Amino acid sequence: MARPRNIKSSFIKTPYPFFTFLLVSPFTSLLNKVPSLRIHMLDSSSRPRSYLFFIFLLILLSLLGLSVLRNQIVDAVVIVRILEAALIVPVLAVDQVWKDESVVYSEFSKIFDVDHFKRTLQADVRVVSYQIRTKFSVLFTQMPDNVSPIWICTKFLKELNRGGVLILGGIYSKLSKNLPLDRQKLRCKVAFHALRFVSLIQELGNKFARRLWIKRPYIALHLRLKKDVWVRSGCLTGLGPEHDDIIRKIQETQPKLLNDRLNMTNVQRRLAGLCPLNALQVARLIKALGAPRTAQVYRVGGEPFGGAQALQSLVEEFPNVITKEMLAREGELSPYINRSSAMAALDYIVSLSSDVFLPSHGGNKGASYSGHRAYVGHRKFVKPNHKEMVGLFENTSISEAMFRSIVKKIHSRYQGQPEKRTTKRSSRDVIAYPVPECMCRHGIKSLQRS
Repeated sequence: MARPRNIKSSFIKTPYPFFTFLLVSPFTSLLNKVPSLRIHMLDSSSRPRSYLFFIFLLILLSLLGLSVLRNQIVDAVVIVRILEAALIVPVLAVDQVWKDESVVYSEFSKIFDVDHFKRTLQADVRVVSYQIRTKFSVLFTQMPDNVSPIWICTKFLKELNRGGVLILGGIYSKLSKNLPLDRQKLRCKVAFHALRFVSLIQELGNKFARRLWIKRPYIALHLRLKKDVWVRSGCLTGLGPEHDDIIRKIQETQPKLLNDRLNMTNVQRRLAGLCPLNALQVARLIKALGAPRTAQVYRVGGEPFGGAQALQSLVEEFPNVITKEMLAREGELSPYINRSSAMAALDYIVSLSSDVFLPSHGGNKGASYSGHRAYVGHRKFVKPNHKEMVGLFENTSISEAMFRSIVKKIHSRYQGQPEKRTTKRSSRDVIAYPVPECMCRHGIKSLQRS
């Protein structure tokens, strides 16, 4: 298919990761030149419709994790459905963290199964392939928080009719959490069914999981101890002056990196339960919850800030700390070297198969894992209660037996039990809390009785 001529071919660098759409409103002349752009499909009432709008996703992966990538695609599909458009298979753009002007385009199909993606969504949106051979000009249009389907139609259709071509950025987590039921179900359908990894990645992840399960059940542990996590949380590592001074200097010179609550000191943040659990605290927590010393602990993610020193306390308590690099046989990981999304996909597969999953801190990955584990049968997911644990960790007067008893009591309601998306205080993302919108009623009643 020839590329429409009215799409510009320059790429504007941006100072932060973004997610963009290209929405194309073909004119009559364009349709005459490229008739295949006019796509027909059946809507929910089985009437043929003609789709004149096309949405193209360009996702810059510089600092984005796999969970953010997945969630952005979920949001995009919902917007496509709201606009009754057709979706062009996304293109993933990887730049060199803005060190130079080069941008490398990576195929969506290197991570996700495109054919499966199309088949799964064929009753909801039409997905078409379009080979991208050029770079694009980027126009950012910031969206407010909590936007409704009415806002999307009003804003996007107006812009489409005005200019024909529009690239949007900054849409992640901007959709309302309280979408209509059919849109909520579509979010779950995309996240938990359509976004399946390519067979090579899926099969290798399954192999790693089997190699663990052959020995015994295992715990998947997401230790969020990288430098950027410490900086953004406003906390210190506790690894000593050398490491803490590095983090403190970045926090002081770049305060905009902090997530929120700029008026709080790192001590106040820690006491408020806003800091990640370090390796020692995680080791004490999972030991108190009943994990034996011989337990297999699969560590998700890359190397923490501080390297081996940051993991020392965990390894001393649980010698069987394992990573995908340790599970892999010669050459198995070679195709995925320097491909962080593929590596993260392997972690995702192994973690989903684990007996227990525990994150040391919140974040998109923890939310994605908890929602997926809930969706496939409420597999155990331990959500650490940071605020109540802080006092326990610092209380040296209580016995180990008392510590274990209190920890078990604190976390008795935070181990993956069915939890409704909406509460009296807030409405949450259906991807993290799929009950009740994405669960069948019979299944929910069975869970409530058990």
